[in-house]
Amino acid sequence: MTNTDWPLWEVFVRSRRGLSHTHAGSLHAPDAEFALRNARDLYTRRGEGVSIWVVPSTAITASSPDEKDPFFEPAADKPYRHPTFYDIPEGVKHL
Repeated sequence: MTNTDWPLWEVFVRSRRGLSHTHAGSLHAPDAEFALRNARDLYTRRGEGVSIWVVPSTAITASSPDEKDPFFEPAADKPYRHPTFYDIPEGVKHL
């Protein structure tokens, strides 16, 4: 298997404890361990992260931006689920 045949992996990095993992990019690797090591070298070489997730791209299922309106419409009629009815106190981070 050549590196052009390696599967694509999506990389998620958590920059600090208490924060969510965010998508950092993609890379090709033959297996999860190799993907994790390459992700560390590529996306956290300056100490930007405390945790890394690597996920095979084939394992991700996503909604289409073209179907945004019909897909998210059921949530639109529930405004009480949105945090617009109360004030967030100053000093509260990452709510």
